[in-house]
Amino acid sequence: TPEGSKADSAVSSFYLDIQPSPDQSGLDINGIKPEPICDYTPASGFFPYCSFTNGETSPTVSMAELEHLAQNISKSHLETCQYLREELQQITWQTFLQEEIENYQNKQREVMWQLCAIKITEAIQYVVEFAKRIDGFMELCQNDQIVLLKAGSLEVVFIRMCRAFDSQNNTVYFDGKYASPDVFKSLGCEDFISFVFEFGKSLCSMHLTEDEIALFSAFVLMSADRSWLQEKVKIEKLQQKIQLALQHVLQKNHREDGILTKLICKVSTLRALCGRHTEKLMAFKAIYPDIVRLHFPPLYKELFTSEFEPAMQIDG
Repeated sequence: TPEGSKADSAVSSFYLDIQPSPDQSGLDINGIKPEPICDYTPASGFFPYCSFTNGETSPTVSMAELEHLAQNISKSHLETCQYLREELQQITWQTFLQEEIENYQNKQREVMWQLCAIKITEAIQYVVEFAKRIDGFMELCQNDQIVLLKAGSLEVVFIRMCRAFDSQNNTVYFDGKYASPDVFKSLGCEDFISFVFEFGKSLCSMHLTEDEIALFSAFVLMSADRSWLQEKVKIEKLQQKIQLALQHVLQKNHREDGILTKLICKVSTLRALCGRHTEKLMAFKAIYPDIVRLHFPPLYKELFTSEFEPAMQIDG
């Protein structure tokens, strides 16, 4: 429909800033549904494990190819990080004072939700840029680029969060300082916040390097089992190459046996976490529909409420 085309055009050119492909001009992105949570553990048999012997990886992927892909993804990650890890580590002592915590706790629920929606959206914009720089992503059809970003961008934000998480005092970098779970009390979803902090602490305990975070992020983003993909086989091949590159980097870094399995097990937790976020957002939206419609960032609404207002004019 013309309306669908207009919506798609606006999303691809402004919100996600992805080059359009001619065959996707009529795509109705409102038809892209939220991703269901499914079994993504090694036991599910989804992942073909490959071992490295004498420099040989698989009949179709050379070691040089894996090295190149690992370098490309690591470079893309470092170029699109919202904050430098070194800078974050230097300011972990800058936690909110009790008076500041109380100010956040006394904010109206809708005001705190809006602030968090803005912060999440800022982080996602960096993830979109990361995706665009991964070899092979821009060669996917526009529908699949959008599907992968809609389904996986928040998952990557949660992975990247471990860089800004301080396990010692259970705080995460938020709005200029390190925040404890108490800061988010006025959101009215303590169980979800606890889940977020538990995940951050768990991922932090793995002490991932920047290379490992980069490759794990790319692996999660290129999930070939997302609903509504048109070129699943193409994405599956790309994801398998990324998995091999991740395995290669883990071995090069002399990581303990089983760490790849542990990482892959985190995928189902990530999906559960994002599913919980959607549940909380829908519950909030049911009470404050106008706040979401009028005051939440357009990209956030597009990704998480599957709503888009074609009449909205975007400058630039």
